[in-house]
Amino acid sequence: MTLATAILLTVITAATPLLIAAIGELVVERSGVLNLGVEGMMIMGAASGVAVAIITGSSTLGVLAAIGAGVALAAIFALLTLALAANQYASGLALTIFGVGLSGVVGAPFVGVQREGIGRITIPFLSDIPVIGPVLFRQDLFVYASVALVIGVSWFLWRTKSGLILRACGENPVSAHALGYRVLRIRLYAVLFGGACAGLAGAYLSLVLTPFWTSGMTAGRGWIALAIVVFASWLPFRAMLGAYLFGGLIILQLHAQTAGVAIPSQFLAALPYLLTIVALTLIMAARRGTGAGSVAPAGLGQPFTPDR
Repeated sequence: MTLATAILLTVITAATPLLIAAIGELVVERSGVLNLGVEGMMIMGAASGVAVAIITGSSTLGVLAAIGAGVALAAIFALLTLALAANQYASGLALTIFGVGLSGVVGAPFVGVQREGIGRITIPFLSDIPVIGPVLFRQDLFVYASVALVIGVSWFLWRTKSGLILRACGENPVSAHALGYRVLRIRLYAVLFGGACAGLAGAYLSLVLTPFWTSGMTAGRGWIALAIVVFASWLPFRAMLGAYLFGGLIILQLHAQTAGVAIPSQFLAALPYLLTIVALTLIMAARRGTGAGSVAPAGLGQPFTPDR
């Protein structure tokens, strides 16, 4: 029972940053924008969050700084792709390279500096239930926030007029514009929301998972978040399932290596990223799909310039 609890807790820990980043990117892609810069925004969130938390001694300010860093990089991406109609694929890759490089500069003074991480919230009595108690009722705020994001985004996209308008901008921006909706403004809000989520996911890495800064600590999680969106067919609750599946794969390969499974450790370590590559290659195929078989937003990755 103790082993089962420990495994579930580690899976949740591994899945939480993936889920937060994936939900943000799902909203972005539903609006018709493909931002491949999630990795860059995440690592900038991690660097900015731990830097501000160490300087001020406040984890709250660290989290806010991480969100702000993600939004700032998302704003740069929006300027390039929405205002200047630059290629979204190239701009996203450039954003990742820029974020990784800048994070190294921001985090350099704080390498190896440890601070107390953000603790867990323990719900009396419920947290004492065997197995499920520690898993469900003894978690940090980020875990509960990730679940709230899934529920909130699902409700917004499928139960509100604003969500319908956002999805319309992703499916057919020309028609949405003809109906009087400001497509670029709506996409801007979606991109900024995605940046905030990526920054929050980065804050989890440096303030909760490993409460210190090290270069490259995102370790490809931004790319995995992109893959989760495709795996989930652009649906929030499926994204939650996908995040926990990928988180489970990350933990599985660690346990398999520890248990001495007769499979090359390099293959086990690369397995989550191999699946990520496969999922990312489906983006173009899904975007080209037509008819009922197409699950991706029809306007995904296509720049839109209003006539007037």
